[in-house]
Amino acid sequence: MRVQGKEYGPADIEALREWKAEGRLLPGNEARRADVDLWTTAAEIPGLFDAAAPAAASGWQPAPPPLQPRRGFAQIVAEAFRIYRKGFLQFLGLALVVAVPSIAAQLTSATSGASLNAEPDFRTLIAAAFGLCMTVLTMVLWPIYIASIQILSAEIGGGRRIGLVAALNEAVKFWPRIATLCVFVYGVFFLLTIFALAVAVMIVAGASSLAVIFFALALLMIQIWMFGRFFINVLFWQQFAVLESAGVVDSLRESRNLARSGHSLAWFQRPLWRGAFLVSIWTAFVLAITLGPEWSTLRHYFNELTTTQDPQALLQQLTATQQAHSFDISHFALNLLQRILQPLLGIAFVVLYFDSKSDRRRPGFGP
Repeated sequence: MRVQGKEYGPADIEALREWKAEGRLLPGNEARRADVDLWTTAAEIPGLFDAAAPAAASGWQPAPPPLQPRRGFAQIVAEAFRIYRKGFLQFLGLALVVAVPSIAAQLTSATSGASLNAEPDFRTLIAAAFGLCMTVLTMVLWPIYIASIQILSAEIGGGRRIGLVAALNEAVKFWPRIATLCVFVYGVFFLLTIFALAVAVMIVAGASSLAVIFFALALLMIQIWMFGRFFINVLFWQQFAVLESAGVVDSLRESRNLARSGHSLAWFQRPLWRGAFLVSIWTAFVLAITLGPEWSTLRHYFNELTTTQDPQALLQQLTATQQAHSFDISHFALNLLQRILQPLLGIAFVVLYFDSKSDRRRPGFGP
């Protein structure tokens, strides 16, 4: 860019959009590609001054947060709790919107008492159909849940008030984009998980062959590298898809760029590592409340797996144990607690997103 005879850049499209939003870049300012000497105007940059059209079509666009000192990791977590506390009723209602269908399906399965070996009757078929409908409904509502967290977090974090119904109405408009990204992102993670399980089975099956074990470990290392690389690329896809109203491809590209930014910062201050810390903390919490009540059952499964040689007998024993496992109120309560607190992870990523984006707006960056 060339403003009043002084050149700035190179800058990517997101930085240009921020300069435009702050009034520092006008359509008539001179501009050129970094690898081209021909000067044109900023108005001719594709996706810059016409980029507000998708956001305007959605009817909602978040206001940019004020420039502020860079937050520490503890401050990001504290801000996430503050936003959650201020909008507790909205986030609680949002969590229940998704949790109720899933819980209803689980309760139906737990109380139906259907046995795998019994002849299916009308009651069993009705319960199975209801559970399937609730599962499908949960999947349909999930993109709305993701978009609503972004909207509520941005509005409440910016000191504005928005009701749950209003947030849901705006979130519905993002459903096609978020649903497409969910299928891609979660689908890739699912395939990577299946690949890891296949490698584990290969290690167990070839325990007597040293060559097979080394080959499986090599595949496992490749899988870990693929998982980590993809995790970086999709760290901020939810924020770009909603808060920037970016398309499917743009959301993934800009997510990767933001996650890999901050090379001038200490490693623990970079968006990538902060995001990894947030996910690790949440994962540890989920494992604690999920595996804690089931620890005795898991130990029983492991003992059966290591002591039973007949695969058919092992399957029958595991099935019998599962059927004998009655409804556990403590497990149900902990599962409900997890779903109620789950918006905290999304809120923390919104705070981290805005904090990371603010690095580009600090003094010394851009015109």
